[in-house]
Amino acid sequence: MESVNFVILGDQEIATDFGKKGTSTDLTLFDRKESEKIYTFVTPNGFPEKIQPLFQAIALAEYVIFHVNTLDKFTGEQILALDALGKKDGILSHSYDVDESRLDLMIKGTVLEGYKKIEQDKIKEELANFAVEKKDGSTSIVIDHTFDVKGVGTVALGKVLSGKITQYDKINHYPSEIEAMVKSIQMHDDDVKESVSPARVGLSLKNIKHDEITRGDVLSNDPSIKTVTEITIDFKQNQFFKANLAENQMCLVSIGLQIKAAKFASVSPMKLIFEKPVIIMPEDVCVLLKPESNSVRIIGSGTPQ
Repeated sequence: MESVNFVILGDQEIATDFGKKGTSTDLTLFDRKESEKIYTFVTPNGFPEKIQPLFQAIALAEYVIFHVNTLDKFTGEQILALDALGKKDGILSHSYDVDESRLDLMIKGTVLEGYKKIEQDKIKEELANFAVEKKDGSTSIVIDHTFDVKGVGTVALGKVLSGKITQYDKINHYPSEIEAMVKSIQMHDDDVKESVSPARVGLSLKNIKHDEITRGDVLSNDPSIKTVTEITIDFKQNQFFKANLAENQMCLVSIGLQIKAAKFASVSPMKLIFEKPVIIMPEDVCVLLKPESNSVRIIGSGTPQ
């Protein structure tokens, strides 16, 4: 069974055209199965009230569907988020009342310039042209929701970032380093024995309680995963964020699906000290956020050094 995962931005209402609605919190998931391939679509419905779900939804997807129905600051924020996270592959469409030349100016110099521009009614047939982005190597699964299910126990929903997960595997939970055991696996509500990257999975877990797992936690047997409380990043400030940054100021940091509070230990180089341990994985991008700002909420971004 193959899997392809999309994030839907702009007009999130179009998600109902592509799949059946499933789990819904500040992130909503839709999926459908078609000729041994599972298509999953995630919308950050907690955005724009909160900026955090925007980054988490993008992090769950290999590909982007951005249907622009208005040119406002939130459209700009979504463009900046996609560019900061380097999401190079996607579809760009817009409603008839959107000025295409203005939209082109907004995406100029960003990853969105490489997106395929198509009409909204052609999006669904275009989805089959996106390749499965399978990533081999050590098993790593990022968790986005957990539940305590009566008669089953701890159930975690997430995405296989790399490798594969098999029923009865023993796997470490980060940041706690508790060893959990996979009792069963579901994909698209069907029981399976094994799932490979980049599948969305539901895992029934033994030896760990659901309240010991939070969004952004990782199940993995990858020895290169680090849990740290301070990092230095090669920081690039967002050109639209004009406020001065100073030592001891606080911010939120988006890393994968993690959103963690941090303090500036220094600004140049950008060194962050976190209130709680964070998981650092290869290819992670750290995006600094100021969610309480009434204007620009994205401070800037960089990769851990």
